Amino acid sequence: MEKKKDFNRSLFSIFFSYFGPHKKLFIIDMTCAFFVAIVDIAFPLVSRFAMYELLPGKIYKTFFTVMAIMLIAFALRAIFYYLITYIGHTFGIRVEADIREDLYKHFQVLDFDFYDKNRTGKLMNRLTGDLFEITELAHHGPEDLLISIATIIGALIVMFAVEWRLAIVVLVMLPLFAFIVMFCRKRMVDTSVKVKVRMADINADIESTISGMKTSKAFDNSHVDYKRFEKSNETYKNSKGDYYKAFGLFNGALEFSICTLQVAVIAFGGWLIMREQLNYIDLITFTLYITTFITPVRKLATLAELFASGFAGLTRFVEIMRLEPSIKETAYPLELADAKGDIRLSSVVFSYDDGKDVLNNVTLDIKAGECIAIVGHSGGGKSTLCQLLPRFYDVDSGSITIDGIDVRNLSKSSLRQNIGIVQQDVFLFADTILENIRYGRPDATFEEVVEAAKKAEIYDDIMAMEKGFDTYVGERGTLLSGGQKQRVSIARIFLKNPRILILDEATSALDSITEQQIQKSFSQLSQGRTTLIIAHRLATIKDATRIVLIEDGRIKEMGTHEELMELGCSYTELYNAQSLLN
Repeated sequence: MEKKKDFNRSLFSIFFSYFGPHKKLFIIDMTCAFFVAIVDIAFPLVSRFAMYELLPGKIYKTFFTVMAIMLIAFALRAIFYYLITYIGHTFGIRVEADIREDLYKHFQVLDFDFYDKNRTGKLMNRLTGDLFEITELAHHGPEDLLISIATIIGALIVMFAVEWRLAIVVLVMLPLFAFIVMFCRKRMVDTSVKVKVRMADINADIESTISGMKTSKAFDNSHVDYKRFEKSNETYKNSKGDYYKAFGLFNGALEFSICTLQVAVIAFGGWLIMREQLNYIDLITFTLYITTFITPVRKLATLAELFASGFAGLTRFVEIMRLEPSIKETAYPLELADAKGDIRLSSVVFSYDDGKDVLNNVTLDIKAGECIAIVGHSGGGKSTLCQLLPRFYDVDSGSITIDGIDVRNLSKSSLRQNIGIVQQDVFLFADTILENIRYGRPDATFEEVVEAAKKAEIYDDIMAMEKGFDTYVGERGTLLSGGQKQRVSIARIFLKNPRILILDEATSALDSITEQQIQKSFSQLSQGRTTLIIAHRLATIKDATRIVLIEDGRIKEMGTHEELMELGCSYTELYNAQSLLN
């Protein structure tokens, strides 16, 4: 069993924990990076040896042999860089894929309230843009750091061996480089986080406007959507500007320090030559090492930018991973096996984050096999009541039991396997009709899918399509009519065959004739099963075992259609009003 990661550790500890499964690639990448550093350090030293020993002694054969060896070394260096690029990026992609997998799994764990508060575009940005920055850090960070540190340390050792007084000048300048990096790093990270937040906002706005493009065209409001986009884009540009100011300050200060170092070395070296304490060969060698030294310093500057972006992405990733689902299971949840479908709501109180009660002291007994219709004005709490049953939300007080077991003591998986929901807002995946119906039970055979389609009165429509069950439904089912989308979702429930049915305006998108046909199928499916029907069309629920009228979060009336009509109160008024409209 895979060990669960602890996301309460430090960010670096979490980051490096993703390296473990791919350590072979990481080791190869780091080994290649180390050999690159060795070649870079060796070249000035070999050049000094040639100028000191080979050229003055006119040992030309050895000189050209050494140059040929260096050429081979640089060829190997090129191969190492190829491996660093290929293997390093492969390593980075695998780390990114693992992080994205954990993030997506965590998205699946989080509950309805999380998605109530977060826009799709922002979540998409977390799965893509943020993780790309982490990948770049995972790939380039360690190798650039290793090459830079190894080259700097190696160069310093050789420089001390060549001329310790000039080496001290370089050593004195190092704290200045470190100060610049540390001073600018925090500001770069902070501004990078702000950029990512703005990028998430603009992605969310783009996703929203593209999704609503048909509505935009219908209202001829393209200019309104463009203004919304322009505002987000302008905010993003401003935040990006702050980041580039921070990065520009970092680069400017670093470049000034590098140039100061070169001037200081040449000036001090020239003074030593004037005093005949240094020769030109050692100064040239030292200058070559300064170039070797500066290259990794510039690489560290690039790494600082990469670190800022990657660390910002890592921060936002861990921020999500540290969120706990609001609907928690007990340590040892019970499994709802062989459910009968007895449901009891006892003094249920529920409110959303605004604190206003949506349901207030609701008590309702539903026996197995009963068909309960829940009616009332919009906003009265009908849908909320049905969302509490599968624990999309938890009650604030009171309890809901199924077969005498509090739903909070059941595993969410077994609870939801026993509940089938047809929602008012139908969602179809961008896939075939076959796979959309099979979503109700992924292991179902083709024959079972066909049978479910027949029961949902969608089979004939499917067979009239050119590709039949292999017909692509489009994004969110846009290539199907409203009635067809609704019947495909109903077919899912026929296929799932649950013990408890929740029909949330399940036939709202159907014409009257198709609705009557579906009602017959629902009657067949409902037999022996507990069914809760949320309905606005009161004519469709006259045959329900009981009708429950909810107003302002409370049960106001309850009884059969005939009983409520005889009562002559709110239900009668609603029914008569609809009859007049029809």
